Amino acid sequence: MFHDYVQIYIKAGDGGNGIVAFRREKYVPMGGPAGGDGGHGGHVIFVGDNSLHTLIDFKYRQHYKADRGANGQNKNMHGAAGEDLRLQVPLGTLIRNDQGQIIADIVDDGQEVIVARGGRGGRGNSRFASNRQKAPTIAENGEPGEELKLVLELKLLADVGLIGLPNAGKSTLLAKVTAATPKIANYPFTTLSPNLGVVDLDGEASFVIADLPGLIEGAATGIGLGHRFLRHAERTRLLLHVLDMSPSEQRTPLQALDIINQELCLYREDFLSRPMLIVANKMDMPGADENLLELKQKIADKYEIFPISALTGDGLQPLLWRTAQILAQLPKTEPQHDQGEQLRHTVVSAEEPFVITPDENGVWVVSGTRVEKLVAMTDLANDDAVRRMQHIFIKMGLEQALIKAGVAAGDTVRIGSREFEYAE
Repeated sequence: MFHDYVQIYIKAGDGGNGIVAFRREKYVPMGGPAGGDGGHGGHVIFVGDNSLHTLIDFKYRQHYKADRGANGQNKNMHGAAGEDLRLQVPLGTLIRNDQGQIIADIVDDGQEVIVARGGRGGRGNSRFASNRQKAPTIAENGEPGEELKLVLELKLLADVGLIGLPNAGKSTLLAKVTAATPKIANYPFTTLSPNLGVVDLDGEASFVIADLPGLIEGAATGIGLGHRFLRHAERTRLLLHVLDMSPSEQRTPLQALDIINQELCLYREDFLSRPMLIVANKMDMPGADENLLELKQKIADKYEIFPISALTGDGLQPLLWRTAQILAQLPKTEPQHDQGEQLRHTVVSAEEPFVITPDENGVWVVSGTRVEKLVAMTDLANDDAVRRMQHIFIKMGLEQALIKAGVAAGDTVRIGSREFEYAE
C-alpha cells in the first residue's frame, strides 16, 4: 500500500540526572564530592533508504521516542548515553514541523539528519566544587530532549515521470519496460498510487521511471487524484507525456496534451520548461495513424514524438534509448521548495531570554528556552539547588522584569510545567 503523507510525534531522549555523592573510603579523610554526570539522551535521526518507496510504516505507528541517558553514579562515574533512534525513510522525504517549516529534505541513500536532539546529562555535584564551596550538595537533572510534531511528505525521486490522462496506457508502458507490476485494466483511475520501476538498457544505461496517475482537468485545484500526486513529478528530470492515439469521441490527442500541460503549469510554473517527449501510444488501434499525422502537423516543431504500442512493445527501443541519451545530458535535479521556504537548520534567529504574559486566571507565565530549561534541570527538592536557580534568575533580570510587569507577593508564576508562588 502506498502512503506519501503522514503526521507523527517524535521525542529525543532526556539527559540522565547528575547525582550528589561524596567519596567515603577508609584512610581517605575529606574525600570530597564524587557525584557523576548523567548521560546524554539519544537523538532522533532520519536516514535515507533507497529500498523504501512509501511511508506506510509511519501510518501504523505515530509516536517515536529515543532512549534517555542513564543517571550518574558515585565515584565520579558518568551515566551511559541513551541510544539514538534511527528512522528509515524513502528518498525524497520532506520533513516539516507542525508550523510548516522545512526541517530536512532526505534525497541521498544513507543521508542522516538529526531532527530532534537528545538532552545533555545533568552535572553531578563534583562539577560544582570550588575554592569557596568544597562540598557542594547541588546536582542537575538531565536536560529534556527535543519533542516535535512532524509532517512527512514523500516526493518520489525518479529520473523520468510518465504523465497523461487516465487510461492513456502509462501503467502498461511501465510494466513493459520495467519489472514493476502495476494494476492494469481498461477503465480510468485503475492506478490509484504512483509506481516506480527501473529501466535497464542492456547494462549500458539505466534510469528510474515513475507512473504518475490521476491527472485530469482541474487536477491542480484538487479535482480527482492529480493534486495528490503532482508533487511526485517535481523532482523528475524528464517527462514522458503518454497520449492515447486511438479514436475517441471525447477528445483528440492534441486536446489531451493541452489539458495536462495546463494542469502542470498551474501546479508549478517551471514544469513546462523541463524536457518533454511525446509518447504516441496505442498505435496498434485502428484510426491511430490519422491522429498521429494530425499531431505531427501541429506539434512536431516543439516536441519529439515517438509512436509506440505499449501492449505489443513496438517502438519502445527508440523511445528508451532517446530517453537515456537526454538524461545523460541533464544535471541532477536539486531539491526545490516553495518560494520563501528553506531548511530550518540553516536559519539562525535570535530569541528573547524570556517573555512574561499573564493568562486569564491571573497566572504570570514566563516562557523562553533558557528559563524553562533551567527549571527543568533544577532539583526543586534541594534547597541549595533552588537558591542557585533564584540567583541565576536575578542575574538574568527575570525578577526585575516580573516586578515591572506588576507581579505581587502571593501571585503564581508558571515556568514550563512548574508553578511557583512569588515572594518578595
